[in-house]
Parts: sequence; structure tokens; C-alpha cells
Amino acid sequence: MTAEEAPLDPEQPIIDAHLHLWDISPASGPAEFPHRFLLSDANQTIERSGQRITHSIYVECHAMYRRDGPPEMRPVGEVEFANGQAAMSASGRYGACRMAERIVGNADLSLGTAVKPVLEALSAAGGERFCGVRNRTAFSAAGLFGSPGDPGLQDRLRDTQFQAGARILADMGLCLDVWCVHRQLDSLADLADALPDLCIVLDHIGTPELRGTGPDHVAEVQADWRTKISHLALRPNVAIKLGGLGMDISRPIGSVAGTVSSETLADLWRPWFEYCIDAFSPRRCMFESNFPPDRAAGTYGATWNAFKRIARQYSADEKEQLFRQTAAKTYGITSL
Repeated sequence: MTAEEAPLDPEQPIIDAHLHLWDISPASGPAEFPHRFLLSDANQTIERSGQRITHSIYVECHAMYRRDGPPEMRPVGEVEFANGQAAMSASGRYGACRMAERIVGNADLSLGTAVKPVLEALSAAGGERFCGVRNRTAFSAAGLFGSPGDPGLQDRLRDTQFQAGARILADMGLCLDVWCVHRQLDSLADLADALPDLCIVLDHIGTPELRGTGPDHVAEVQADWRTKISHLALRPNVAIKLGGLGMDISRPIGSVAGTVSSETLADLWRPWFEYCIDAFSPRRCMFESNFPPDRAAGTYGATWNAFKRIARQYSADEKEQLFRQTAAKTYGITSL
């Protein structure tokens, strides 16, 4: 087991805006290695880090779908699972963190208006913890996590049926988390324009696609990403999660665990995160661990220490927004 770093600013309260729980079996598919990360595992990870994580947001990861029933209703099983883990956490017997205090589930928004019964079932399963959904929208021609890209996802954010489903989400007062790669960010801006009343959260800063060759490749990608991020930030209904740069999108999830120090991670991530904070302001930015996928870079403690190193230049109020208040406001957490 890799040694943890001592926590920086250990009294800083944190809402982890993006934390998964799952139990992946060997039969789950080529893009995932067998891996267990349930409530007790997550609590142990947090406790070893010494970080003061007060709450976490559960984000869908195709965990515990129902085996039977209509396909569109099977994701309800994931919200039932997450809510059960949250109920265990709320008992106080499993650690100080209120795990899965809010739950982002999955519903196929391409059903259009027919998605409403699914959203109602998800809401019933999650109660007050259920706050929104995330769909599969990320597309890369180079593939993701060892699997080929699905061309059907490339323009999904602009699909009229998808937008009709997202409109139901907005009408119900729910949020839409979106993971897409940076080449899709203009499509996300169009969605935000089409649905100005929909709360949209961009995960993983829009995942810059850094795979490629040539000495100028990274600089070219960063320039293109910056242009698209600045364009997206003009939409007041969009918030952004600062994280996700630790996951390795070229290899199966769970196939590697990194040991990079927080100093090195901060140096690597600072140009990307600072640009997001400048574009969106701390009021619309929130730090996320994206664990377990970001374990590919470093430990949980190193990840949060890296965020704290990056945040040192900001005021106490701005830090509070980045580490806690933006996530609380976005996902409706009042028990701070």
C-alpha cells in the first residue's frame, strides 16, 4: 500500500464533489478491472488521507443496475444502491463523512419526454438525496479506457431527443452532470443556450484530449481547450468540476495506481485549473477527487493536497467556495 502524504490545512472542510462507489466483477467488461470500492473502502481511504471530507456527491458509474425489468428502468437500481450506502453512512457508524449525501444517477435522456417516468422512479428511489443525472456523452475517436469510441455519442448533446429529455430534467428542478472531452464543449454550450433554466455541471474540466504526437501537440490542445472553456463560461447555468486530470483515459480503469507527489500534481494541474477559476469564478467551480479513477495519478491525500497547493493564492472566502460552498449550492446540501 502506498504511503499517504500528511494533509495540508487539515482543518479545511471539504465536500468531495465527485466520488464513486462500486463493486466491479471480472465479468463487467474489458474497460474495467475487478475492483471494489464501497462505503467502508471509501471511508478508509478518507481516514488514511487525514483530509476533512464532510460530505461526498455520488456520481453514476453503472453500478448495481437492476438485472430485470424494462431497460430504461434498470438504472434505478444504482440509485437504490447509492441511497443504501448513504443511509449506512448517515448512521454515523462508518466514518465522519456523510457519504453519497447527494446522488447523481443515470437516465437515458434520449428517450425525450418519455424519460419522465424514469426520473420519477429515480427520485422515489433516492428521496431528497437524488439531485440529477449523468448520461454517456463522452466520445473520443481514439477510444476511452481501452474500449473503442462510440460514434453515436459524438453529437449526442445536440440531439433533439436528448435535449427534450434534458428539458424534463430542468422542469423537475434536477441537475445534469456532463462528462465530455474538450472537442465536444461547443455542443455543451449549445445545450446550455437551449436550456437556460437547466443546471449543468461539467465534469473533469472537459477532459482535454492530450493523446497525440508532435512537440506542439499539448500547446495546441490547451489553446483549443481554453477557447472552448472561455466560450462555455459565458453561460451562467454551467458550473465546472476541477479534477479528473489524474485518470488515464488510454487504459482500463483500475489497471494502474500512481504514486505522484502533490507538488508534482499541483505543477501539472495548476495551468488548467487556474484558467477554469478565472473563467468561471470560484462561485461556479468545485474541486472533485474523481476517485477511484484518479487513483491512476496519485493517492487520495496527494490529490487533495495538490488542490490545496493550487488554491493557496485565493482568499479564504474563495477557498471556501472551491472546496465546499459551490458544491453545496449546486447539489442542494444544507447540512454543513
